[in-house]
Amino acid sequence: MPISIRRVLTGALLALFVLAGGCERVAPPTRTPATPLLPAQAVQQLVDDLRRDDLAGYARHAVPPELHARLEAAWGEGATLWPLTELPLDNKFQGFLTALAEPRSEQKLLATYRRQFAGANTEIRTAAKTLGLFTAQYVANEAAYSEIERDHYRQLVAALAAWGQRAPLGDAQRARQVIPQVTLAARSTGLGGADGLRRAGMERSLQRLSPFFVRLERMLAQQYGLDFDAALAGMRVTLAEQTGDQARVRLQYTLAGQPIDAFVRVERRAGRWYLSDLLRRAEAEASAPARPAAK
Repeated sequence: MPISIRRVLTGALLALFVLAGGCERVAPPTRTPATPLLPAQAVQQLVDDLRRDDLAGYARHAVPPELHARLEAAWGEGATLWPLTELPLDNKFQGFLTALAEPRSEQKLLATYRRQFAGANTEIRTAAKTLGLFTAQYVANEAAYSEIERDHYRQLVAALAAWGQRAPLGDAQRARQVIPQVTLAARSTGLGGADGLRRAGMERSLQRLSPFFVRLERMLAQQYGLDFDAALAGMRVTLAEQTGDQARVRLQYTLAGQPIDAFVRVERRAGRWYLSDLLRRAEAEASAPARPAAK
């Protein structure tokens, strides 16, 4: 199967809108109790999970235990890949991972990169701007997002589009270092091939994906100056308002040199706080019909 470098690079960038971690694997100090009792503490726990690249921990903390069990069963039945469904283009993720993990994928990707991207700095800057405009339009029109999410994602898209216009993405020497590292990490997951994620199950898949995202994020930070660890480490999480079992939490951080100031809604269930929009989509995923096997 031929590999499109445009699909791979676009998939990598879109994946990083949601899943992020550190370029150094020293775990940050724990800043939340084992069972967060306050709205901001629950959000901070998810931030800490992401900074540690603990995707399985994030999945456990993001939803109530009963819903987590339903999602795990639905994953095994091929009905969902939650929480990967929180990623843009989540239905392409299995194919993206498989393309990277194919034998000799690094040679194919490097050859395609040399033809399409090496030295094409002007074209890449234009493409980054266009992709930013297209993605902003998508966010504005996507019915699955709440208005509070739209505001956050608009800021993220603007920051990443600006980064893409100045990052050295056309530097062939950097690409020769990055592509083999990322393909090796994808191969090491053992999740390539048709339906690899479903067959491994939710818990094992998320555990195996963590090192893959570590490597991808490290390369972006070291080679291209996109440091998600710095964004997560500097994130300020504060309570904006609370009325009974409903609350609004403020997130303030800097990504790719751009300040982000956004809010998330949280709600209390059985004494614990959860992100409202994430809960809504997770409940829909738990009840989704089985998807066809990935090719």
